Amino acid sequence: MIGYALLFAFACYGIALLFNLYRVVIAPGVPDRILALDTVAINMIALLTLFGIREGTEMYFEASLLFAMTGFVSTVAYAKFILRGDIIE
Repeated sequence: MIGYALLFAFACYGIALLFNLYRVVIAPGVPDRILALDTVAINMIALLTLFGIREGTEMYFEASLLFAMTGFVSTVAYAKFILRGDIIE
Protein backbone atom coordinates (compact mmCIF):
# COMPACT_ATOMS: atom_id res chain seq x y z
CA MET A 1 0.00 0.00 0.00
CA ILE A 2 2.83 2.41 0.82
CA GLY A 3 4.28 1.76 -2.63
CA TYR A 4 1.14 3.08 -4.31
CA ALA A 5 1.06 6.11 -2.03
CA LEU A 6 4.71 6.87 -2.83
CA LEU A 7 4.07 6.50 -6.54
CA PHE A 8 1.10 8.87 -6.33
CA ALA A 9 3.15 11.39 -4.32
CA PHE A 10 6.03 11.18 -6.83
CA ALA A 11 3.60 11.88 -9.66
CA CYS A 12 1.96 14.82 -7.89
CA TYR A 13 5.24 16.47 -6.92
CA GLY A 14 6.70 15.80 -10.38
CA ILE A 15 3.76 17.51 -12.06
CA ALA A 16 3.99 20.40 -9.59
CA LEU A 17 7.70 20.72 -10.36
CA LEU A 18 6.99 20.93 -14.09
CA PHE A 19 4.35 23.61 -13.52
CA ASN A 20 6.79 25.60 -11.40
CA LEU A 21 9.53 25.34 -14.00
CA TYR A 22 7.05 26.62 -16.58
CA ARG A 23 6.27 29.52 -14.26
CA VAL A 24 9.97 30.33 -13.89
CA VAL A 25 10.28 30.66 -17.66
CA ILE A 26 6.94 32.36 -18.44
CA ALA A 27 6.48 34.63 -15.41
CA PRO A 28 5.41 38.25 -16.00
CA GLY A 29 7.79 39.71 -13.42
CA VAL A 30 10.92 39.01 -11.44
CA PRO A 31 9.15 38.57 -8.06
CA ASP A 32 6.97 35.87 -9.62
CA ARG A 33 10.09 34.06 -10.84
CA ILE A 34 11.67 34.26 -7.39
CA LEU A 35 8.54 32.77 -5.84
CA ALA A 36 8.49 30.03 -8.47
CA LEU A 37 12.16 29.20 -7.80
CA ASP A 38 11.44 28.98 -4.08
CA THR A 39 8.55 26.62 -4.80
CA VAL A 40 10.83 24.54 -7.05
CA ALA A 41 13.21 24.19 -4.11
CA ILE A 42 10.36 23.08 -1.84
CA ASN A 43 9.19 20.51 -4.39
CA MET A 44 12.72 19.17 -4.77
CA ILE A 45 12.98 18.80 -1.00
CA ALA A 46 9.74 16.82 -1.01
CA LEU A 47 10.96 14.59 -3.86
CA LEU A 48 14.26 13.91 -2.09
CA THR A 49 12.41 13.05 1.11
CA LEU A 50 10.03 10.71 -0.73
CA PHE A 51 12.98 9.03 -2.44
CA GLY A 52 14.62 8.59 0.96
CA ILE A 53 11.46 6.94 2.27
CA ARG A 54 11.35 4.63 -0.74
CA GLU A 55 15.00 3.61 -0.47
CA GLY A 56 15.04 3.45 3.31
CA THR A 57 18.31 5.35 3.72
CA GLU A 58 19.04 8.48 5.71
CA MET A 59 21.38 9.98 3.11
CA TYR A 60 18.51 11.54 1.16
CA PHE A 61 17.14 13.24 4.26
CA GLU A 62 20.49 14.91 4.86
CA ALA A 63 20.59 15.96 1.20
CA SER A 64 17.11 17.46 1.53
CA LEU A 65 18.24 19.47 4.57
CA LEU A 66 21.20 20.84 2.62
CA PHE A 67 18.93 21.65 -0.30
CA ALA A 68 16.53 23.44 2.08
CA MET A 69 19.31 25.63 3.47
CA THR A 70 20.58 26.45 -0.01
CA GLY A 71 17.06 27.25 -1.23
CA PHE A 72 16.42 29.57 1.71
CA VAL A 73 19.68 31.47 1.26
CA SER A 74 19.14 31.84 -2.49
CA THR A 75 15.58 33.13 -2.01
CA VAL A 76 16.75 35.70 0.53
CA ALA A 77 19.59 36.78 -1.76
CA TYR A 78 17.25 37.18 -4.76
CA ALA A 79 14.74 39.15 -2.69
CA LYS A 80 17.46 41.42 -1.31
CA PHE A 81 18.78 42.00 -4.82
CA ILE A 82 15.30 43.00 -6.01
CA LEU A 83 14.75 45.38 -3.10
CA ARG A 84 18.15 47.06 -2.97
CA GLY A 85 19.90 46.19 -6.22
CA ASP A 86 22.91 44.92 -4.27
CA ILE A 87 23.45 41.72 -2.35
CA ILE A 88 26.57 42.55 -0.36
CA GLU A 89 26.56 45.91 1.39
